[in-house]
Amino acid sequence: MAPTTRSPFRRTLALLAGTALLANVGVSSVAHAQTAPAPATPEQAAPAPAAPQPTPVSPAAVAPAAPPMQMTAPVNGPASVADLAEGLLDAVVNISTSQNVKGDEGAGPAPRAPDGSPFQEFFNDFFNKQQGNRGPSHNVSSLGSGFVIDPTGYIVTNNHVIEGADDIEINFANGSKLKAKLIGTDTKTDLSVLKVEPKQPLKFVKFGDSSTMRIGDWVMAIGNPFGFGGSVTVGIISGRGRNINAGPYDNFIQTDAAINKGNSGGPLFNMKGEVIGINTAIISPSGGSIGIGFSVPSELASGVVEQLREYGETRRGWLGVRIQPVTDEVADSLGLDSARGALVAGVIKGGPVDDGSIKAGDVILKFDGKAVAEMRDLPRVVAESPVGKEVDVLVLRDGKEQTVKVTLGRLEDSDQAAAAGDNSSDDGVINPDPGENNDMDEPDQGDDQGQAAPDGQDPHQQDQGQDQKSPDQKGQDQATPGQATPKHVLGLSLSLLSPETRKAFGIAESVDGVVVTEVAPGSAAAEKGLKPGDVIVEVAQEFMKSPDAVASKVQTLKQEGRRNAQMMVAAANGDLRFVAVPME
Repeated sequence: MAPTTRSPFRRTLALLAGTALLANVGVSSVAHAQTAPAPATPEQAAPAPAAPQPTPVSPAAVAPAAPPMQMTAPVNGPASVADLAEGLLDAVVNISTSQNVKGDEGAGPAPRAPDGSPFQEFFNDFFNKQQGNRGPSHNVSSLGSGFVIDPTGYIVTNNHVIEGADDIEINFANGSKLKAKLIGTDTKTDLSVLKVEPKQPLKFVKFGDSSTMRIGDWVMAIGNPFGFGGSVTVGIISGRGRNINAGPYDNFIQTDAAINKGNSGGPLFNMKGEVIGINTAIISPSGGSIGIGFSVPSELASGVVEQLREYGETRRGWLGVRIQPVTDEVADSLGLDSARGALVAGVIKGGPVDDGSIKAGDVILKFDGKAVAEMRDLPRVVAESPVGKEVDVLVLRDGKEQTVKVTLGRLEDSDQAAAAGDNSSDDGVINPDPGENNDMDEPDQGDDQGQAAPDGQDPHQQDQGQDQKSPDQKGQDQATPGQATPKHVLGLSLSLLSPETRKAFGIAESVDGVVVTEVAPGSAAAEKGLKPGDVIVEVAQEFMKSPDAVASKVQTLKQEGRRNAQMMVAAANGDLRFVAVPME
């Protein structure tokens, strides 16, 4: 078979066709540019009298007008925090403690977790020490973390890390060890300050401002998890202002940086290397990190630490009031646009505001220029204020906002008074109303401890004592017309407060108002916790002298379009609280 010879003319023509096609391709035709048309066959090619000369084509004319983006896969991973961690590791220490415990005693102190707290199970698991084989006495040891805040040897950690310890030893990153002494501790914030005596200045870190941190900001934790010292974990701030019922000043930072057993007392850093939190607790069914850890914010911790260093104790401001939350019902009854502030349920006798500057029934909206969004904000801002400082307090009183000036006392003075027998204060800062506030530790017992409280009586005996009154005794209740029988208002049976009713319900002589003799089961009043023996002192900030006065005021509120009647209610021993009873 004779070989086939292609004419140079035909090869040139095919080249020109391909070049023209590439030159006219748009950016949207990249895929088409990769598909060349079928080469022209001899039958399709038309002869030409003279072969045209090919024109040189520049690379720019051949390339697409806008080539597609080229994505380069990362080869080194996210930005490293090695440089940051390297400068901080030497300032973070491991803390080991030991305590000699008698065989018949518990394994040592543990932090208190309130019933219902999300940390109750964790605390029981983590802080109950190993029992083991015991003799007449044995040593209990524990491990935790801390960090140096001063080159002369001051170290910060959690109170529960060193609480009850007979011996505290600090292990540094370079392997050296020093004995530490306790300078001061604060159980309300779970913070302690220790002191060692180094031979040369120590590496240290400084507190930053946690108030500037935002949800989503990167943070780094360094500590001693499970005894593995110098462990670094990184995460973000997951939440702020968390209340975990661990104390009266809960304002925790929540983070997903891995925090495990042994991290307690260690620092939480921002990306500048500043301490913005002290790792304190985690939620963990398994005992390991599940990404929910909590740190005491530096805005709270720094002031406490400074006081512990200077005085060996805390010196907090004290307002001397009992408060309760402002619920939606209370806000509606007071004419507030939303549920905010702290409702003053009572004023402590002899306290800083016993001069009448703040009264029961006031709603504290701002304290020293800081908004009080909810009740639990007030104890914290008061405690952080200097003792003896004169501050402006914005209150809502009689439907109007007004500013009053108060001079703060010292919280610890109120604690000492309580220890001496005056139980008018439970935590010394703000005294919550019994049953209304679950953020505090113990209910206030009032000033009249010698008076019998209705809680200690059998409700049936109370009713019998009321029913067994003689006609003559009942007639003494008829001080005003229309009081021959109890008045029924909002599911409450109301009677005048007479010597007989005082005796029947054990009501203190200092209590005045209208006594509740019965509460209809299932009524709105019953749901709000009202019970026989309670005394209605005020309705809508007006003092009540008789059951008729209560009924009249409730009717007026209904006509005004109010949905709730705010009542100041006194317990038998004189403790006050505010209750908003629905009128619908």
